[in-house]
Amino acid sequence: MNVIISDLHVRKHFLPLSFLRPVSTSRIGILTIDEKWQNLACSVSWLTENYIQQAYPSVLTDDNFLVSAKVIPNLSLLDEMKKLKFGESLYVGDQFIVGRFSKEDAINWTPGGVANKKELTATIHFIESLTDIFKLTPTEIVNDIKLISPQTVSREKLVMSGNKQIGDYPVYFDGDVQTFDVTFNTTEGPIYIGNQAQIMEGVKLRGPLNISNHAAVKMSSKIYGGTSIGPFCKVGGEISNVVFQSYSNKGHDGFLGNSVVGEWCNLGADTNSSNLKNNYADVKLWSYQSNRFENTGEKFCGLIMGDHSKCGINSMFNTGTVVGIGANIFGSGFPRNFIPSFAWGGASGFTTFQLNKFFETAALMMKRRNQILSEDQKEIIKFVFDQSKTNRYWEK
Repeated sequence: MNVIISDLHVRKHFLPLSFLRPVSTSRIGILTIDEKWQNLACSVSWLTENYIQQAYPSVLTDDNFLVSAKVIPNLSLLDEMKKLKFGESLYVGDQFIVGRFSKEDAINWTPGGVANKKELTATIHFIESLTDIFKLTPTEIVNDIKLISPQTVSREKLVMSGNKQIGDYPVYFDGDVQTFDVTFNTTEGPIYIGNQAQIMEGVKLRGPLNISNHAAVKMSSKIYGGTSIGPFCKVGGEISNVVFQSYSNKGHDGFLGNSVVGEWCNLGADTNSSNLKNNYADVKLWSYQSNRFENTGEKFCGLIMGDHSKCGINSMFNTGTVVGIGANIFGSGFPRNFIPSFAWGGASGFTTFQLNKFFETAALMMKRRNQILSEDQKEIIKFVFDQSKTNRYWEK
């Protein structure tokens, strides 16, 4: 099935995570939304903003399924999709889920311009906001394990390898995994460890939990349930219900909870984020959609950090802090709850992280992981740098 994932109608709801890539590249559970579709034997491409489209092109065939980027797919949805005729679409209430189109109709499709609506009967999850990414991750870890079908590790093998298991849910090693003196608590859910992951001695893990391929968990870390650590990430300290996308680091002590960390981020030693207000009020987050703080309806919400952002040692973030892309935060005290893209500084004020310096830093970090900053990526970043100027109040 040829699936084209559109985020044209939802992209702003997921900024800053969707500044540099489509919404569907975000990890929720073990897999990104793209990877979930691919594990259901679908080919995936994207319909997104013009400035991103060149790096993430659409692939049209004679038979296309246009899907909302908010949708988290499952087998039941796939079964209903296969029954659609050309020109028919599935909705949940007034929310578009998926439509089946010929090549010509797919080219001319726009959000909301859909006839022949049918009500979806399958039960699905879909993301409405940034907080849904960490809220749905515990459930999606369990669902993704069913898609991936990894091998269960026996309790006896864990013990023989110098580890300990508490609880009856399974532990999964999906390939070669290094662990010793690790406590696996599966009382409340399973634990999945990807190929070439390294879990150092003294670590305590609670399910449901994902540690992806080539990720590393530093010595004596405490990782609570609902956490998903993406590929090539390095983490340490105390982490609870946090989603790390990929290639990001929080390698030292410090607490992070109910948060989402983008790609190529680095949190300095002893970085801490509050995830609960002292007065127990609902947390507000900066909305790029409305250009103001909006009530999330959530009691627990920590840090939302966009791609390529970094913070220095002993950084402190207030409850519900949103950091754009390419920011570099340092210094004492709490910075503002909304830190625009390409900000340089902290509580004492900001200047602009200029593009030439940003590209130097990004290239050096990516080189350490044998990756390069492509020309397509640079063009996307340049576009966002110009567009995000309106949020950099110190430039006005």
